[in-house]
Amino acid sequence: MRREKVRVLLAGLAAGDRPLTHAALDELPDSKTLRHLRSILVASGALPARDEILVRLERWIRQAVAGRPDAGQRQLLHSYATWHVLRRLRQRARDTPVTEHQAATAKETIAAAAAFLDWLGARGLSLAACAQGDLDVWAAGASTAQKGRTGHFVRWARSRKHTSVDFPATRWNGPTRTLDTEERWGQARRLLHDEALNPGDRFAGLLVLLYAQQPAAISRLALDKVDAGDSQVLLRLGREPVLLPEPLDGLARHLIATRRGHAAIGDHGTSPWLFPGGRPGQPISPYSLAERLHKIGIQPGPARSTALFQLATELPAALLARMLGIHIGVAVQWQKISSGDWAAYAADVSRRTRPQPVPSRHTAP
Repeated sequence: MRREKVRVLLAGLAAGDRPLTHAALDELPDSKTLRHLRSILVASGALPARDEILVRLERWIRQAVAGRPDAGQRQLLHSYATWHVLRRLRQRARDTPVTEHQAATAKETIAAAAAFLDWLGARGLSLAACAQGDLDVWAAGASTAQKGRTGHFVRWARSRKHTSVDFPATRWNGPTRTLDTEERWGQARRLLHDEALNPGDRFAGLLVLLYAQQPAAISRLALDKVDAGDSQVLLRLGREPVLLPEPLDGLARHLIATRRGHAAIGDHGTSPWLFPGGRPGQPISPYSLAERLHKIGIQPGPARSTALFQLATELPAALLARMLGIHIGVAVQWQKISSGDWAAYAADVSRRTRPQPVPSRHTAP
């Protein structure tokens, strides 16, 4: 069915019904068919490449802002979304395309700001007229996630003198789940040696378990990040390359030689990605990769936390950031948590809503 829709769209372009440009395609209703067609045209060189996720996010922001009934709120939300959220996103992405996860987080952050403005409006308040007591009333009924997302907006508004209320940032006190290092090493050994599993799934899972990588980062690993020489394999996750040990290096070589996406058009084994996706020229989506990891028993979130915790006990924060491609601030936070007193950590966990047993400090032999 999708191929038939693509054929119809291509026939319309060939007939000259609309010019072959991104702008012309943007005038059509967004759909999976249109996205697939665009990826084919980009892969074949008919259209220039662009950051599609960022373009869709910008479109979503314009629609979200335009839907605000109050002109003052539209201006405020536009300023916050464009000059704060989008600007920070571009700075973090640098020269790499924005990921679906990053775009989703940006949407949630902006939506939280809009929801808070709605809450104020329902009570006849503006942001400027909001008192600390009003904010406290809102916070009493908000979830932890809502407080975190809305806090970004309130602190930004205060820094721009749009409000006088204060919303202190919540201090991060470490992972909320127990970190099971024994399970981590057991899973790693299974992925290293179980040849019945898909090589790509094994390699992706090991990047989570051994190098604390997120599915979003793994999915966008390009072939040029792997230097497979005659005697060693280097993988660049951050600024400093990582030397892959045996048998992980052999698994990397096998994946490079056998990788294959699901695109039927526009991809003839020339994809630049280590994990090609279903659209020509595009990598696998982080969601699809995470689903594949779940099927082989890897929970990316907890597994990454355990790996990052263990690595932070063994490496300086600056080296951790350079090797794993994480922000130095994140590396410093994890190192502070991991180098703390285990008894204090266990006591803190026991005070949380779902007490967990004290994690083991056992490491792999």
